[in-house]
Amino acid sequence: MKQYASKIAGAAVGGQAMAAVVNPFDGSTVANVGVASEADVDAAIAAACAAVTPLRRTSTHERAEILTRIAAGIRERGTEIAALITAESGKPIRYARGEVARAITTFTLAAAEVRTQTGDVMPVDQQPGYEGRLCLSRRVPRGPVAAIAPFNFPLNLVAHKLAPALAASAPVVLKPAAQAPLTAHVLSDVVDAAGAPAGAFNVVHCPPELGEKLVRDERLKVLSFTGSDSLGWRLKGMAGKKAVVLELGGNAPCIVDSGVDMEVILPRITEAAWANAGQICIKAQRIFVHADLFDPFLECFVAASRAVPVGDPRDEQTVVGPVIERRHVDRVLDWIAEAKAGGAQILCGERSEGQQLWPTVLTKTTPTMRVRSLEVFGPVTVVERADNFEHALSLANEGRYGLQASVFTPSLAHAMAAYEALDYGGVLINDAPSFRADNYPYGGTRDSGIGREGVRAAMEELTESKVLVLRAG
Repeated sequence: MKQYASKIAGAAVGGQAMAAVVNPFDGSTVANVGVASEADVDAAIAAACAAVTPLRRTSTHERAEILTRIAAGIRERGTEIAALITAESGKPIRYARGEVARAITTFTLAAAEVRTQTGDVMPVDQQPGYEGRLCLSRRVPRGPVAAIAPFNFPLNLVAHKLAPALAASAPVVLKPAAQAPLTAHVLSDVVDAAGAPAGAFNVVHCPPELGEKLVRDERLKVLSFTGSDSLGWRLKGMAGKKAVVLELGGNAPCIVDSGVDMEVILPRITEAAWANAGQICIKAQRIFVHADLFDPFLECFVAASRAVPVGDPRDEQTVVGPVIERRHVDRVLDWIAEAKAGGAQILCGERSEGQQLWPTVLTKTTPTMRVRSLEVFGPVTVVERADNFEHALSLANEGRYGLQASVFTPSLAHAMAAYEALDYGGVLINDAPSFRADNYPYGGTRDSGIGREGVRAAMEELTESKVLVLRAG
């Protein structure tokens, strides 16, 4: 049985105990991972602090080359990493390969951003007596970063914390997802092989109470957290003086306007609803369809959902793999039962086997039902009728989440109206809400978080302005 250890300042640390990482599809043990002690976590924080000066002293070309080598290292080990993602998280292999490709892009983008960073020259002779001065401003790292990542993208969501941090010269201490920590440990080997300074990236698999130590410790100057909104906002309350970036839950609406070509849009929406068993924070959870198209859309969507391949995530055809833990299967089934008892109509699904849930489509829901008001994070989607386009916009803005929304429409006027009206961090026109490119600013409004990821945007979050004023003589 392979064993993985925490990585502190480039060295493997055994930990006082080992934990089994379990495959959510078949229950087999994927590997054992060392559980970091409080002393290990403290050592990781100290290592990150010790790496501040060496990392800041790296030149532009050195950091760019390190990031380029990391991208190359992921590419070289891509088959191995994709298989590990599938084994530990249950993500279907087709999406695991896509995640590897995106992580390569993320580090490549970071290498490019290092080479194109600029500052500002500002006129400060704004009043008499201020003449003869030159004012320059550039971004400098706030300090070491506490990073906490989720299970559903165990490589690329770590990359979205690490790549901008290395580009900005900020060391990182990462707590990977408890359910899927192994990919991050492999990434740490890639980072070390790429020549990053010791302590630039430290990985500690630890229980939640020690993860909170990363949040509270004032030596770490930034908290970057991706996960549930309930935990994220609680951690923000613990973070004290830290700068905080939160990428939290979503409940993505998808509007289908009158006049769209259903044959074109249906495959996009279907995949956005069911990929990776709906364990994506921008999955299509609520679909609001113009009354003109509601009946034919619902019929076609239910038929397409019933045909979605469900099962072994190692199968090339699988779209819906296992839910990460049995307790989440029970939670999702409970939400479905609540909706059914309240008068919702279940059109397909409501079936489970082990940690496998089949795509479930509901209609005739109400705004207060949990399947519609909260982030389900499972293979459940609600489809409801909208009287007109303005009604659909109103329905989409219901609730407390605001990560991404999508609108399928042939009308430019409706597209522009949606962009103005929808209270979301991202509005996608004629694309599914699950689309994300790794360079654009990504993040939410309302309970979906604060701050933005995407390489350049994240670098802004991890740095602050530093001003130089020069006066001759």
